Amino acid sequence: MAESPHPGHPLGPDFWRLLVSSGLSNLGDGLFKLGLPLVAIGFTRSPTLIAGVTFAVTLPWLLFALPAGALADRLDRRLAMAGADAVRAGLLVALVAAALLGAGNIWLLYAVGVCVGVAETLYDTSAQSILPQIVPRDRLSRANARLYAVELTANEFVGPALAGLIAATSMIATFGTPAALWAAAAAVLLLIRGSYRAGRTRRTTLRADIAEGLRFLWRHRLLRTLAVMVGVGNFTQSAAMAILVLYAVGPESDMKLPVPAYGLLLTTFAVGSLAGSFLAERLQHTLGRARSLGLAIVTRALPFAVLAVTANPYLAGATFLLGGATNIVWNVITVSLRQRITPDRLLGRVNSGYRLVAWGSMPLGAAAGGLLADVLGLRPVFAVMAVLTLTTLTGLTIVTDHHMATAELDNGQN
Repeated sequence: MAESPHPGHPLGPDFWRLLVSSGLSNLGDGLFKLGLPLVAIGFTRSPTLIAGVTFAVTLPWLLFALPAGALADRLDRRLAMAGADAVRAGLLVALVAAALLGAGNIWLLYAVGVCVGVAETLYDTSAQSILPQIVPRDRLSRANARLYAVELTANEFVGPALAGLIAATSMIATFGTPAALWAAAAAVLLLIRGSYRAGRTRRTTLRADIAEGLRFLWRHRLLRTLAVMVGVGNFTQSAAMAILVLYAVGPESDMKLPVPAYGLLLTTFAVGSLAGSFLAERLQHTLGRARSLGLAIVTRALPFAVLAVTANPYLAGATFLLGGATNIVWNVITVSLRQRITPDRLLGRVNSGYRLVAWGSMPLGAAAGGLLADVLGLRPVFAVMAVLTLTTLTGLTIVTDHHMATAELDNGQN
């Protein structure tokens, strides 16, 4: 365990180093994930093939989330994050080299997308698991809010805006820039002091480690319910976002936006997220955690409903803004809760099991969005996803303020 934060810094100097590294890494994520489908449009206009790019990047959450969690509980989490960023940078350098040789194609984008996604599973699982080792658990809500403010600003505010501009120049710039950012993020992580390896009392197999984490998650009704709720929400969001580029970009689209304007449209979600990060603690204290989660579900469905009935980019942007603000509130509440009620030695595995359900649904959503769009058209997909999102409100019969408080008391994190 690393040393305690310095008393003069409530969150500690190592937290701020983590924050800087996270900002750089997530800016790389934002540039890569938006740049990938924009580059893909240059190879094909098929909704299924375009959605397949998102499917490729998110598929590793379905296939590799559990091993990533076990590794996060075995390895030094700081070094695991740095290594994952270094690998992602190297993959994009190879992709840039292929582009310079004239070897770029849609299938190469798929292959690199899968490999980048595998590294992301280890990075993100380790990132959520390391935080209770850096800041006291009674400050996790504040620390998570600060991290989400930086991460979402970089990933979904600055990233999409820059990606729209960079993608209009060249494939080399589109992928070279995030490669440099990931390399810088890895370097900053190496400045953090101490060891961040979880304590282990006995030797076990990777399979046994995974099983132990899954048992904890499955037996914890509150965490299990939240994982399913997030899984449905991410399925719907992934389905809608996988086809949004076709709905918004180009002269044959409904919105008819140029590429840079599409990037700006997506930044409205991040602007809302930034505002929500500063309001998260106050909102959950005012409304209570359960009501705040319910509000987040309703406002998450709203953008899909709007896109189903209108192609007005200003109205769509307004709903993205609201949805972003409440989405960050959801994340701060649920991630902080999971970190408080899970033993540190299990946190990587519980995070990965949770994300297997929560994020493993994303490639399925992307595939479903593309296939449904081929059959039904784009707008009906948005309508279906709005309705499906609202069904998760039923989970609030289990995720109550009382149940959350009780779970924290039972784990001695009051």
